Amino acid sequence: MTRILPGVIAMAIIVVASNILVQFLILDGLLTWGAFTYPLAFLVTDIMNRVYGSAAARRVVFAGLVVGIICSLIGSQIMLQGDGYTYPAVALRIAIASATAFLIAQLLDIAVFNRLREGSWWKAPLGSTLVSSTVDTAIFFSIAFAAIFNGLSASAADEVIWAQDAVPFLNSGPMVPLWMSLAVADWAVKLSIALIALVPFRIIVGRILRPAA
Repeated sequence: MTRILPGVIAMAIIVVASNILVQFLILDGLLTWGAFTYPLAFLVTDIMNRVYGSAAARRVVFAGLVVGIICSLIGSQIMLQGDGYTYPAVALRIAIASATAFLIAQLLDIAVFNRLREGSWWKAPLGSTLVSSTVDTAIFFSIAFAAIFNGLSASAADEVIWAQDAVPFLNSGPMVPLWMSLAVADWAVKLSIALIALVPFRIIVGRILRPAA
């Protein structure tokens, strides 16, 4: 456990930071600052997988899941006021979407990484992150905001109807439900960070695996 403790701590910090920063909107509400921290969870998983193997990576993922659930439980107890309703800071369906997307995407990341790990050094982290980030985005935004999952809401006050309003796609295209624009914007950030993260992945893995002098 001691050897993966840095990974557990890093994952916990990323999850907590993302849960806080998701409250702050940018680019006319298309993104939140949390969109830039959350993808780093895939970097942590990939480093743990490359250095210590898939079993260690899964332990780090489950630690992150526990932290995320705790954050959601805390958020569900913080009540906000708006539009005549009192509602929790973290809606039930968003908590379900977050936990489901995180677990499935992270475990998928590990599986894809293992399939590609014998190739060039960059193929496993890039390929696994691209695939898992896409799945993560699809699962989270569908469960959290799509009309088909409206039944997951605990009450009318807990509903996220605003995300289903028709607006111009990415603020300039054809009319689509708002959540689709949010998903595409988030997905684009994830893909960009997947490319950028190859640099710290290479450096960190190289330093950890460097033979002692």
